[in-house]
Amino acid sequence: MKSCISVIILTFNEEKHIGRCIESLLPITQNIFIVDSFSTDRTVEIATALGAKVFQNRWPGNHAIQFQWGLEHCPITTEWVMKMDSDEYLLPELANEINEKMNMLSDDVSGIYIKRRVYFMERWIKHGGYYPIWLLRIWKYDKGMMEQRWMDEHIKLSSGTTVQFEHDLVDDNKNNLTWWTEKHNNYATREAVDILNIIHGFSKYDEVEANIFGTQEQRKRWLKIRYASLPLFVRPLLYFHWRYFVKLGLLDGRQGIIWHFLQGFWYRFLVDAKIYQMNHIARKENKSLKQVIKDTFGIDLDAAR
Repeated sequence: MKSCISVIILTFNEEKHIGRCIESLLPITQNIFIVDSFSTDRTVEIATALGAKVFQNRWPGNHAIQFQWGLEHCPITTEWVMKMDSDEYLLPELANEINEKMNMLSDDVSGIYIKRRVYFMERWIKHGGYYPIWLLRIWKYDKGMMEQRWMDEHIKLSSGTTVQFEHDLVDDNKNNLTWWTEKHNNYATREAVDILNIIHGFSKYDEVEANIFGTQEQRKRWLKIRYASLPLFVRPLLYFHWRYFVKLGLLDGRQGIIWHFLQGFWYRFLVDAKIYQMNHIARKENKSLKQVIKDTFGIDLDAAR
């Protein structure tokens, strides 16, 4: 079934990862599209050499916008499309499963959930609620769209049912911790804007419905809304306690304490600090929060999404 799936990958300076990612996809498809934000390293060279088709578009400041650009501008002719990150790869077992099962799906199936396992500092993070993470990564091209959110965007299906495949894709970033913290600093800005949007309703999205009894992303969306209602700086403490102690993140060893503390506490605390700062500036300068967000981070919540 190599001809039925097209894959879109967003890249910027991903020479450490893009070869591994593409090579893991070649057993299932030759239709691999790279949407590159004008990389300055060997990303485009490596991708082209492996047969991927490269399209370039300047980074719009938002993952969802860039991915939607890819959906609209890449010459996709297949029934199915798949989303991959450049630092991810398919396990051979998943590639075999995709090839074996795609032609056996019933006509009413529009989406396929795949488990992601995260590696950090060469260790599989199995605890803390981090495995399995179910993601809707394969869907019928004419049945799905990318939520245009600032953070935690998902694919929303217009119709049809979904199935789950058994095997995993792997998220294993090889960059160092300095790169990781800089990346999460940028994420924290978008996360702060997203939480403020949840609280104040600045922008309305066509998005996955929040539902505690629904799919994993619906439950996550429901919990995020409740998380946003908790007090600043208290909620990161509660979240870290839940992940590290209740969900047994402590079993992930030394790499696990680094991961769960930085991703589950430091990152969330930084988000709250940015929210606090924006609220403080708005009160001090008698500005609207939307204006402060625009002035501070260059994010225009009134712009067309």
